[in-house]
Amino acid sequence: MVTGTEAGAPPDAATVSLAVSTVIFALRADGEGHPASLRLPLVRRIRDPFEGDWALPGGPIEPAESLAEAAGRNLFDTTGLRSTYLEQLYAFGDVDRSPGTRVVSIVYWALVRAEEADLAAVGENVRWFPADELPGLAFDHNEIVAYALWRLRTKMEYSRIAQAFLGETFTLAELRQVHEAVLRKSIDPANFRRQLEGSKAIIPTEQHLTGGRHRPPRLYRYNSSVELIDNGPLTRP
Repeated sequence: MVTGTEAGAPPDAATVSLAVSTVIFALRADGEGHPASLRLPLVRRIRDPFEGDWALPGGPIEPAESLAEAAGRNLFDTTGLRSTYLEQLYAFGDVDRSPGTRVVSIVYWALVRAEEADLAAVGENVRWFPADELPGLAFDHNEIVAYALWRLRTKMEYSRIAQAFLGETFTLAELRQVHEAVLRKSIDPANFRRQLEGSKAIIPTEQHLTGGRHRPPRLYRYNSSVELIDNGPLTRP
């Protein structure tokens, strides 16, 4: 029998509870003049187990829903965010991950641009946290976030996943800033340009970024004719 959720179903050792959780990453400034950093929304639990602790957005799966539909609905119900793409990350189901009952969580992840992240319904029970500076979370959600960070940083090296933070076109400086924020290290601009141009992963457009005081930089886009190992969420149908 599969029933219940991490959201707080009554403990029952004879059942296995199935739930979905979502890790949403965005690059957001802290409002204090620092560069944008990788952040994610968490929700405060309002019932046992782990009442008062922060946790990933998640909840139950309705009988008529697919896993992805349940992940999207629970994400919107808890944070007000909608994601155009949710990619399944992993299934977490250690026997003792939830006190009193066996809970298996199907975890999804997504990346959203800053303007989309601003639509989150933040408040007393929903807040954005730096991805690398989290408090102790409910269940094994620290472990889940750590795994999602590893996946994201690995994909930055060989996929178009950075596009999810930028949109269709971007400057080389914007693309480099995404890599620096996600990988948490400085990158030499000249080497970055040479590496990208040599890979043919991006191609210049005829457009330039306007509104600055200096010579407007050229806008680039990812080269869809170059097949990468993993194209990232926003390049899939």
